[in-house]
Amino acid sequence: MIGVFDSGHGGLTVFRALVERFPELDFMYLGDHANVPYGNRPSSEVVDLTRAGVELLFQRGAKLVLLGCNTATCVAARTLQQDWLPQSKWTGRNILGIVAPTVEAATQTPWAVATPQYPQKYNTDVIAVFGTMRTINSFVYPEEIRKRCPRATVVQQICSDLVAAIETARPEADLEVIVKRGVDGLLAQTGGQPPHRAILGCTHFPLVEHLFRRHLPPFTRLLSQPEIVVDSFEDYLARRPHYAISAGPRRGPCLLTTGDPKAITRTGRVFWPAVPDFEVSAIR
Repeated sequence: MIGVFDSGHGGLTVFRALVERFPELDFMYLGDHANVPYGNRPSSEVVDLTRAGVELLFQRGAKLVLLGCNTATCVAARTLQQDWLPQSKWTGRNILGIVAPTVEAATQTPWAVATPQYPQKYNTDVIAVFGTMRTINSFVYPEEIRKRCPRATVVQQICSDLVAAIETARPEADLEVIVKRGVDGLLAQTGGQPPHRAILGCTHFPLVEHLFRRHLPPFTRLLSQPEIVVDSFEDYLARRPHYAISAGPRRGPCLLTTGDPKAITRTGRVFWPAVPDFEVSAIR
């Protein structure tokens, strides 16, 4: 069984894409809605909460856990992968994040290649990153992109209020105002030059990808994380098929929340109209 952890609802866009791409596999989603948002918390708390969520999924039988959250990935993934997991009792398990495949897509460079290579080291493209305040302020995307494409220009833009507007199913006209404000803010930083590629660096944002498309020129390639992450995940499982093997009969997708399952299911249907009902689960 494969787990997906998120602080809230955004990871459902990735979870849905995984379920649809791999209908033969068992997936379990855990949303830590009791502690959302993570963006206002100290890094140490984000690490602790993410570790607790990953451990619960391991306890439930997951061999592999994907962090379907940019904040959890940017703040906690490296610590959990390098420091916690090797010293834990969960030998043979693994944790993946969503930053690595996104950076690979933006730079056309494998994650393992962390130094400039030809022709990427001569790449002078403008790469935009739209995200939440915590993801943008982590500077993970600019740092990782510039390791591989040092001459690329990376411009970041916080899209304030967009996550809340999506979750509360605000009218599309309201969502478009927020998206346009974000695009305008980015273009103000570039002197009006549109980006060659734009990372939608929040797993909520695929739901308004068409609005970003409307306000960016056709030549700007939008990098939306569900598709990117699932393509990368497919390659990962092809090379490590043992993570896809489940013990016992197939159960289908299971969704857990640390919050109110009825309320979380209602909001979840904004992201996935046919989302299965959430079940309650405590991680502390």
